[in-house]
Amino acid sequence: MSSTARFEDFYASTFRAVAGHVYLMTGDAHVAEDCTQEAFSRAVPRWERIRSYDVPYAWVRRVAHNLACSRMRQAQRARAALVRLGPAAPHPPADEHHVVVVQSVRELPLKYRQVLVLHHLLDLPVRDVAERLGIPEATVKTRLARGRRRLADALEEPRPL
Repeated sequence: MSSTARFEDFYASTFRAVAGHVYLMTGDAHVAEDCTQEAFSRAVPRWERIRSYDVPYAWVRRVAHNLACSRMRQAQRARAALVRLGPAAPHPPADEHHVVVVQSVRELPLKYRQVLVLHHLLDLPVRDVAERLGIPEATVKTRLARGRRRLADALEEPRPL
């Protein structure tokens, strides 16, 4: 039996047990599967050495256990940071005009939307917009003019919210 086949047999016969162990620790099936998969993926390049151990399962279980502990510590630090930071500052509701402008921009064809956003929202000069999009500067200028015109036309029409 090849080394690969032995590892596949080992994986098939022990995956559920390792995942079950990690699940008991974390209470989260998704985390348990992720940690178990990672542990087995770390075992693959070391398989020749690990398979000679008295209990190869113990190595994989320990790695999965350590990964789960690490994730739990990360989550605990993240929760502590959120508590320290407090609740997010409330954002004022978007006004009606902002909603209409955003919706009108979304409805523009992509070629106009790209140049308008890059030039007006990201404050890129025409030369940089042309470079990023891989088009001539004259094309950028034309699309800006046409995009502005289309946007102005769309904003003149009354819209229901």
